Amino acid sequence: QVRLVESGGGLVQAGGSLRLSCAASGRIFSYYVMGWFRQAPGKEREFVAAVKWSGGSTYYADPVKGRFTISRDNAKTTVYLQMNSLKPEDTAVYYCAAGEILYSSDYRHYDYWGQGTQVTVSS
Repeated sequence: QVRLVESGGGLVQAGGSLRLSCAASGRIFSYYVMGWFRQAPGKEREFVAAVKWSGGSTYYADPVKGRFTISRDNAKTTVYLQMNSLKPEDTAVYYCAAGEILYSSDYRHYDYWGQGTQVTVSS
């Protein structure tokens, strides 16, 4: 069993920055992929970024490329999402997820989820 706990959300003005953290515990294997997804009211959950525990390969959705950076600290089994140049359209609940997969941007392929953290960007 894997447990994921997100933190770091909040309210920020457009152009500002936030860093989200996802602390993982339990049976995290090196082949897992860790992903960040977000869901705005009335919208489907969408992929934001992903990183492999082993090797650290990263993947990003087009709307966040160049603004967001995903990273992981293997020793702390924590994944981070540094979000810069935030826009009002980034407002959503952000979820951390873990998958026993090579890589996927489809939320249905992830096995474990955190409770989510709210990010609100004001204009």
